[in-house]
Amino acid sequence: MIVHENDPITLIGGAGLSDRLLDRALVLAERVVAADSGADRALAHGVTPRAVIGDFDSISDHARAALPEAILHHIPDQNSTDFDKCLRSIAAPLILGVGFCGDRLDHQLAACNALARHPAQRCVLLGEVDLMFLCPPAIHLALDPGCRVSLFPMGAVEGASDGLQWPIRGLNFAPDGQSGTSNAATGPVHLTVTAPKMLVMLPVDKLDIVVTALAESAARWPNGANPR
Repeated sequence: MIVHENDPITLIGGAGLSDRLLDRALVLAERVVAADSGADRALAHGVTPRAVIGDFDSISDHARAALPEAILHHIPDQNSTDFDKCLRSIAAPLILGVGFCGDRLDHQLAACNALARHPAQRCVLLGEVDLMFLCPPAIHLALDPGCRVSLFPMGAVEGASDGLQWPIRGLNFAPDGQSGTSNAATGPVHLTVTAPKMLVMLPVDKLDIVVTALAESAARWPNGANPR
């Protein structure tokens, strides 16, 4: 591990994001780590990251010169993304990722893949419209009726739900089969899933609810949890 923190971390990536979204994350997680060119984004926002992690193929010379050499952690591995490198290098109770859900579709899909590859991490990725996180074994979300709840499997997974308009019990989810796009809450939602393969997507204004729910969820996936 490169970064050890007892408090939540804001992880900044290099994709486009608004100052409003970054400020929203910093309210909940003021400690900052940058993924490669996320360092440029942090400095432009007046924030100095505690660490910069990545293969350094996109960080600017200006950012490298402006930061202490000791916080620059070069990982030249080309078989993983910078986001993946960060997830395997950070120990923290919660990671709020910004700058990973915009711009390029391949980068967004790679971010989804990394969430499933590191199931022990509690990480919420924030976009301008939605947020997403890997569902823990069980979670209770204090949502209002009508709130959009989308579920997307990254592998074979089953589950059960209370508080969804269309319950998921008995469904066999898979990337090339059943998904759960645009379900809706009828009130507070309780989800249980059988494997660390289900992404939950909610409107980004539900961030406080998600952070509270993840903190209160005692059930965790172990490191290296295997797909079914």
